[in-house]
Amino acid sequence: MSDQERDDFDHEIDGNFTIEEGDFPTEGELVLARDLLPEELPIIPVRPRPAFPGILVPMVINDPDQLASFKKAIDSPTNALGLIMVRDMESEDTPDNLHRVGVGGKIVKVIHHDDENAHFLINCLERFTVVEVMQLKKGLRAKVNYLLQPELSSNEELKAYSMAIITTLKELVQINPLYSEEIKLFLNRSSMDDPGRLADFAANLTSGDGQELQAILETFDIRRRIDKVLVLLKKELEVSRLQTKISQNIEEKITGQQREFFLREQLKAIKQELGLEKEGKTSELEKFEERLKGLNLNEEAQRAVDEEMEKLRLLEPSSAEYNVSRNYLDWLTILPWGKMSKENYAIKRARRILDRDHFGLEDVKERILEFIAVGKMKGDIAGSIICLVGPPGVGKTSVGHSIADALGRNFFRFSLGGMRDEAEIKGHRRTYIGAMPGKFIQAMKSVGT
Repeated sequence: MSDQERDDFDHEIDGNFTIEEGDFPTEGELVLARDLLPEELPIIPVRPRPAFPGILVPMVINDPDQLASFKKAIDSPTNALGLIMVRDMESEDTPDNLHRVGVGGKIVKVIHHDDENAHFLINCLERFTVVEVMQLKKGLRAKVNYLLQPELSSNEELKAYSMAIITTLKELVQINPLYSEEIKLFLNRSSMDDPGRLADFAANLTSGDGQELQAILETFDIRRRIDKVLVLLKKELEVSRLQTKISQNIEEKITGQQREFFLREQLKAIKQELGLEKEGKTSELEKFEERLKGLNLNEEAQRAVDEEMEKLRLLEPSSAEYNVSRNYLDWLTILPWGKMSKENYAIKRARRILDRDHFGLEDVKERILEFIAVGKMKGDIAGSIICLVGPPGVGKTSVGHSIADALGRNFFRFSLGGMRDEAEIKGHRRTYIGAMPGKFIQAMKSVGT
């Protein structure tokens, strides 16, 4: 890879990732470390992903056996440690549950260490195949065989494969800038000219399944390894594009909803400033108070209205109880409290109205006139009931209308035919959804007196 291409790639990721000097070896030390790793290593089983050569891996362990292997590694002159992925994630860390290929590395920094847990950084250096795994009293130890890779930077075919990986990484960085920090770290520690190291780094960068990554780790032929890595990278690229598309769609919806919300709030504020519109609850309360000004409520009714008004002020419009209370107040304030009809007991006027509306029925007219005359003498006809009996169509309803007209009262026709539920007369409990008052209350609202 030319210096110009490397500079261009650095410009693509443009990260501000900083590395503390001394946290891990330089590239020169990385090459010499192949000869420094011992043939026997304390082993720490890893899950759910394997480690790859050339990668700095932070680790946190709290298992007693793993802590024993860690202590043996830091007590040794080389600080060497082996990482092998387990076969079954749910099974115990036994020799039979380990894969046959792992990674050897050196502990470069211990961040925290006590008898219960340890937090450290390990610089993974080389692949190895397991010759034998030994179960010690505490921890695992393995005899390994390191597979040193030949220098392949001059192979033109592998250079082309490397450029395909680099191109895909550039696209990933453009879609997801989080990848840039890991790439910056890799560039400061290794070279893009090493196809094997580049393939291992790209595989580690993906979110592939642990078994897929282990298969790549066990692929020693570099060309086949790069083929597998490119497939994983393409999958990662498609997933990143899909995630970006989903995020953009969600952001557009949220942005649109927020914009509409702010515009509505601004419009509401402008209308309130101009007096064109008031808040829903405030408008309702003012409407009820305006109705009450023209009414003459008795003490019990006034107390009930005051309690409901106070309750409505405390309730939120989104509350279910708010609608119940508002509907109850609507009926309380719409009834004609204190509004009475001025009754007329003029006998001659009553006779004229009865004769105008009906022909004949002299006995009925005489009985009605007697009823009005008694009411005139008493000064009130409250509590009196007139019962008109006859087959359909003889004029019972029209006679009742004429009586109301003669007395100067409003008329309301209340038919009980076909009524099966007494709640239609008495009314429903106001806590029920869609509750309505009884027919008598509806009649008083209709006639207005």
